[in-house]
Amino acid sequence: MHPLKTIGMIGLGAMGRPMTRHLIANGYRVFGTDPVPACREAAASLSASILETPAEVAAQCDLAIVVVGFDSQVEAVFFGKGGLMETARPGLIVAVGSTVAPSFARELARRVAERGLILLDAALTRGEPAAEAGKMLVMGGGDPTAFEACRPVFATFASDIFNLGPFGAGQVGKMVNNLLLWACMTASDEGLRLGEALGVDQETMRAALEHSSGQNWSLSNRAESRPTPWAEKDMTIVQQEADALRLSIPVCGVVKEAIKDFKVRRGYPTPKTQ
Repeated sequence: MHPLKTIGMIGLGAMGRPMTRHLIANGYRVFGTDPVPACREAAASLSASILETPAEVAAQCDLAIVVVGFDSQVEAVFFGKGGLMETARPGLIVAVGSTVAPSFARELARRVAERGLILLDAALTRGEPAAEAGKMLVMGGGDPTAFEACRPVFATFASDIFNLGPFGAGQVGKMVNNLLLWACMTASDEGLRLGEALGVDQETMRAALEHSSGQNWSLSNRAESRPTPWAEKDMTIVQQEADALRLSIPVCGVVKEAIKDFKVRRGYPTPKTQ
């Protein structure tokens, strides 16, 4: 497979913009699109070539990376008016960086199979600070040859890259990651509040816990200090996938309700979950 030189970035927001910056800094030509004018302008200031639709992006690039928020938005990117399926050619690699349900990923693969697209998972973790620093984790999946061809591209914005198996496996990895992330965040929040109620300052307690067996990424990185816009969506995906398997995961249900309470107490907005 020939080296990839032109990269499409579909979604130029909090994740897509810094990814674009890292790609350009490493010599790639980036074609991007986003419905939000401010996002397009920010990417243009980085020397990205801004186009109107995903279809236009797909026509110009060797690899298209989709970084939008919800399953419905991924659906529109592929199949909506001006969607990339209008111009997608056999052999085009499309990496889905969005977090979607594994069942959605499997159905997406079925629907695009006859067009000869090469779909890869590139689910992104560690959040916006890691995106800015170029130190995200890619939970990948898909054809090994195509994935390895994309590895240098992914390495511009990620410090750790894993191919977990066939397309969809990366979304499974991201789903499990998110369950553990939000479980740790809510447990840390409850523990710190309990300690405070019993007379121990939260920051003093946190400093000690970071050296204890209770240490976790969420605690050390203060995940609770950010609005956590995707938490309820993430937990809904976990529940739906487990329900389809008739698999009991009771902790998930508790975590989803704890997340809801956490966001209400903090005054964080409650986004749509689909």
